[in-house]
Amino acid sequence: MTPSLTSDDFSEPFLSASWDPAPKSSRRWAIFVLGSLGLAFSMFYRVSIAVISPDLALELSLTSSQLGTLSAAFFYSFALSQLPLGVLLDRWGSRIIMTILGLVAVIGVCLFALAQKLEWAILARMLMGIGMSSNLIGVLTLLAAWFPVNRFAFLAGSVASIGTIGNLLAATPLALLSNLVGWRGSFWIIAGVNFVIIIFFFLVTRNYPPGHVSSKDKGVKSLLGIGRLLCMYSYWALGLSGFVRYGYFVALQGLWASLFLIYGLGLDEISAANAIFCLGLGFMIGLPVSGRISDSILRSRKKVALPSFIGSFVLTISIIWWTKDTGYLLIYFSFFSLGFLASPGQIILAHIKELVPSDMTARAMTGVNFFTTLGGAAFIQILGWLIESDPLNIAKPEIFCPVWYVGAGSFAMISVLYSFVPDSRAFH
Repeated sequence: MTPSLTSDDFSEPFLSASWDPAPKSSRRWAIFVLGSLGLAFSMFYRVSIAVISPDLALELSLTSSQLGTLSAAFFYSFALSQLPLGVLLDRWGSRIIMTILGLVAVIGVCLFALAQKLEWAILARMLMGIGMSSNLIGVLTLLAAWFPVNRFAFLAGSVASIGTIGNLLAATPLALLSNLVGWRGSFWIIAGVNFVIIIFFFLVTRNYPPGHVSSKDKGVKSLLGIGRLLCMYSYWALGLSGFVRYGYFVALQGLWASLFLIYGLGLDEISAANAIFCLGLGFMIGLPVSGRISDSILRSRKKVALPSFIGSFVLTISIIWWTKDTGYLLIYFSFFSLGFLASPGQIILAHIKELVPSDMTARAMTGVNFFTTLGGAAFIQILGWLIESDPLNIAKPEIFCPVWYVGAGSFAMISVLYSFVPDSRAFH
């Protein structure tokens, strides 16, 4: 089917990919650092339920299902917030929107620390999700305004890589802090630190470098731009690519890889944890590396992202034949590679950004990020429906084959869809 509109309908002349909108600016590096810290808080809140779940279950009298609902509340509110977020960022800019939403998140953290019932805890998690919803796209919008095009993917990958530190802090450090001051005291401390970062962000950040001329009639353009975006084949193809890439990675990292390794392959908990660590390490390293390759070496978005999808398909389908005799070295290397291949998410965001006019940057990226975040919640639940029984009762890897079949099929699908997307015009 031929789409009625393509990226060519958004005709806008591009400046040189190396043109610097703010040469020798120290403010933009402060924005980069504060934005990275803000993303780290977002990553922290996403997974902060895990290590304190026993205390939560005890104090709030929660079942396993209720704990799952409490954890998912963040993701669903985060994903739904992407729908209006792009218009807000394009209309008012990252500085004010990220500050206001950041304060909403702090209120949510405080409410979570006070919660005595499940309903209040869920509301708190939803506020956290809404409050953190702009901490990636808002920063990427700022980077797009302050840095040259040929540095965007590397910087975006670096922000995301630094942000993953939040995942690490939500593990052992949070457990230690919780043992010291309790989980409620921990979240009061986190709320205080988050509040300070937000204030510094507001004081330091400017939406554009000096000399930038803002476009007029943003309100009308915002509404028209959304309709035009929805008519783009590239938007839907890139959105579904983000849905699969991040959603499947989160499902593996957050639940199913560990269960497969322990109950399917018979690994002990430490060995399984090592494999999960390799998965996360590959993702963290792959973010800036893939950005550098895209920006400076291949000077292309498509030539980096598409091979990563194809490689993920090949690697995922090969795991179907693993047995309990599979060597640890192969397991660790394969999981590192899965993480590395899953990392070029910022390449997709850079790609859609460069297929639309500059005044639609935030709407285009939040539109793709909506699919990306929704994928995280969807894949965890979909894979859960496909497993035959309680993982505790599973003693062979074949039972987990649906996990790998779904992954391989999904990567094959987006590889085909993505192959028809035109490459970025920014380097031409």
